[in-house]
Amino acid sequence: MVNDTIADTLTRIRNAILAKHQIVQVPSTKVTRSIIQVLKEEGFIYNFEEIKDDFKNFLLISLKYKGKQNSSIIKSLKRISKPGLRVYSNHKNLPKVIGGIGIAIISTSKGIMTDKKARYSGLGGEVLCHIS
Repeated sequence: MVNDTIADTLTRIRNAILAKHQIVQVPSTKVTRSIIQVLKEEGFIYNFEEIKDDFKNFLLISLKYKGKQNSSIIKSLKRISKPGLRVYSNHKNLPKVIGGIGIAIISTSKGIMTDKKARYSGLGGEVLCHIS
């Protein structure tokens, strides 16, 4: 059993990208579903769908590649706030990933969103991960 489902999800996506897989399967929770939804809205993945098995739910994620070399749209996935060390930030100090090219995913009181949306809404929260 995995204690940190966010880190597990990011690691599965990272490993699938390194192996040049088109589809990756991750366990489905409310938080991982919200993070994958943000990735879809920001254009880092094509699509995802939820598969309901007998007792387990999974998300099938279609990864996005570009060019003749089939390079991934996602260059790096980094977990910031961990179960042993939570990282919080107010709306004034939200991180900018690679000068605004990448995104930081923030867990706010209004749900999980990007750093740009949280800054615009004037919300701070827990910095979950950086994606570029």
